Amino acid sequence: MSIPDVTELTLEEKASLTSGASFWYTKPVERVSVPAIMVTDGPHGLRKQREGGDHLGIGDSVPATCFPPAVGLGSSWDVDLIHRVGEALGTETSIENVAVLLGPGINIKRSPLCGRNFEYLSEDPIVSGVLGAAIVNGIQSKGVGTSLKHFAANNQEDDRMRSSSDVDPRPLREIYLRGFQRVVEDAQPWTVMCSYNRINGVYASEDPWLLTQVLRDEWGFEGLVVSDWGAVNERVPGLAAGMDLEMPSSNGVTDAQIVAAVQDGSLDESVVDVAAGRVLDLVRKATDGAGAGAGPLDVDAHHALAREAAGRSIVLLKNAGVLPLAKDAKLAVIGEFAAKPRYQGAGSSMINPTRLDTALDEISALSTGDVAYAQGFSNALEVSAEETVALRDGAVAAASAADVAVVFLGLPARLESEGYDRDDIDLPAAQLELLDAVLAANPNTVVVLSNGGVVALPFADRVPAILEAWLLGQAGGGATADVLFGAVNPSAKLTETIPVRLEDTPAFLDFPGEFSHTRYGEGLFVGYRWYDARRLEVGFPFGHGLSYTSFSYADAAAAVAADGDVEVTVAVTNTGERAGREVVQVYTSLPGSSVQRAPRELKAFASVALEPGETQVVTLTVRRKDLAYWDIRADRWVVEGGEYTVDVAASSRDIRSTVSVAVTGDEFTLPLSRTSSMGEVLHHPVAGPIVQAAIAQMMGGLDQSAASIMPEGVDMSKMMESFPIGRIGMMGALGGGDGAGTSPEMIDGLIAMANASQQ
Repeated sequence: MSIPDVTELTLEEKASLTSGASFWYTKPVERVSVPAIMVTDGPHGLRKQREGGDHLGIGDSVPATCFPPAVGLGSSWDVDLIHRVGEALGTETSIENVAVLLGPGINIKRSPLCGRNFEYLSEDPIVSGVLGAAIVNGIQSKGVGTSLKHFAANNQEDDRMRSSSDVDPRPLREIYLRGFQRVVEDAQPWTVMCSYNRINGVYASEDPWLLTQVLRDEWGFEGLVVSDWGAVNERVPGLAAGMDLEMPSSNGVTDAQIVAAVQDGSLDESVVDVAAGRVLDLVRKATDGAGAGAGPLDVDAHHALAREAAGRSIVLLKNAGVLPLAKDAKLAVIGEFAAKPRYQGAGSSMINPTRLDTALDEISALSTGDVAYAQGFSNALEVSAEETVALRDGAVAAASAADVAVVFLGLPARLESEGYDRDDIDLPAAQLELLDAVLAANPNTVVVLSNGGVVALPFADRVPAILEAWLLGQAGGGATADVLFGAVNPSAKLTETIPVRLEDTPAFLDFPGEFSHTRYGEGLFVGYRWYDARRLEVGFPFGHGLSYTSFSYADAAAAVAADGDVEVTVAVTNTGERAGREVVQVYTSLPGSSVQRAPRELKAFASVALEPGETQVVTLTVRRKDLAYWDIRADRWVVEGGEYTVDVAASSRDIRSTVSVAVTGDEFTLPLSRTSSMGEVLHHPVAGPIVQAAIAQMMGGLDQSAASIMPEGVDMSKMMESFPIGRIGMMGALGGGDGAGTSPEMIDGLIAMANASQQ
């Protein structure tokens, strides 16, 4: 199908393209044969609803494979696996004639209280960016589009429609935008979805700095910006800012506003042309890619992939030899989640699964011994004291008679959802009391967690084995059984820190804010950066995850490649008796940096499969651009030169090898002004030598009375470092003169000469 050029459309037709026809469809222009296309929710499965369905998952939707949500899938740290899941998502999207799957979500997990953390990948922007790009590339390889969301600084659900994320330039760039930049530059998603919130007081949907200057001019984004559903504040300013497509339908109201603005001269028609042209380009891509995924859906194959992905998403937090379970062990499976799994988050990403495994059934299928089940607790909103005691007593009886008790604990769906945030990070009290009773009856207990966001683990030192099983999608029950019995060797690692207490978390004092403002007071120190900088104890650190085998690391090496990237190599050996995977992590730091930095920051990682006894030399690339910090004086990225420390690690707190590498800094000289400090002037390649000579002459001319006012031992050079060059004239008066030797004209001349030399 040939899609016309924007020049063939009337003003009214162009304006009509900039908003939806209904909840899920764009508008057609029948006169020139522009079809409507359908977009629909993701990101961990296709949520295609019948026309007229609601946005929050209550209405009917077609069956689709429910893969592990991002909280689980991200824990795999595996680009290839995530790309394959993306391909499957793209295939299902194409089969259903949907043009764009709305995902992935890559917002940073700033606080564990965010109700939508299950839909996001990490507290770290490199993890979010690399894995987000893998999802996008996988989906779009099947001729359908993605919508990278929620752009940007959307890190809470409380007051999300209007709250302002008040964040300083460095953390905004280095933490909250960096992942988006990585996905845009590496994968070019067809669309980017702007978020509901304001950023430093400006709605994302009408922020030209965000949507045009940064996204398009700096990062080179080529696609279309779509609003989150209902995120438009003022349509005409939004269109001018670069927000192309408003969803859902405005019933023609905002289309008429755009036409009127063009007619009264307050909006240039070329702005409408650009937005309408981007919509036409999206329609063109969709029609060109139609049919890339041929049906019918291979339900079995996609369920098998979902099981593989779920198994790779389970983090073995602790194991004192209890796991893997012997197949003939007498087991007590305890907890409502074992029989009624919580496998996805609540809200717009709820998938109608093609099938659903339960852990209880799958454990029973793999076991050759006796398996008893006890509900243990109820997730109902209201449970009587008598019922609670009866359920607990039944669990204790089952645990007492078993070799091993496997206790499924977690968060009921009502405690974490799109639309509102969590109140705490605690498991329900009834579940903790149940666990205490089971441990008293049988210390040989394994805890399996079902949760979309991290929870406090006050029992970690008393339970011999803990599996963080997150929300695992429709095949999570089978995957959990696979890991428990050792059919799958766990290899996942945490992409967020598990804190000891909520009070220890970085955003504790500033979350969720007040009066529709949230101050990002922790700055750069998000997640592990915060805990490391403050040397706080954590429950389990970022990057942590155990295996049923063991791995050793040789001494690492690092060298700067011709393109400026840092190539890190390390030999990793599987020293155990089982095949397994290790996630090798590379962190960097710069001792003596001129700017504030975290003690270490993740810069590269790789998932490596090793047979027993096998050694593999792993090469990891730290991109030069990822070493850069955002210089607030010049509003640009700067790589600071120096001797960088490179830590090769099994987690952020399990450093296996350390090496240093010299990195040449960017040639960057800040323009001078009268407010430039003496320290800045002295470091300037042209002005520095001139001023040094002048200072030496001035200091030599100070009379004894002037020198006597300085206490013995005072370092005059340090005192002068922060002194503005424009006020240096007063130093002449200190020596009894009138400052004539350093006139304002002379200073201005020095500044002009220095700045001219750098042009």
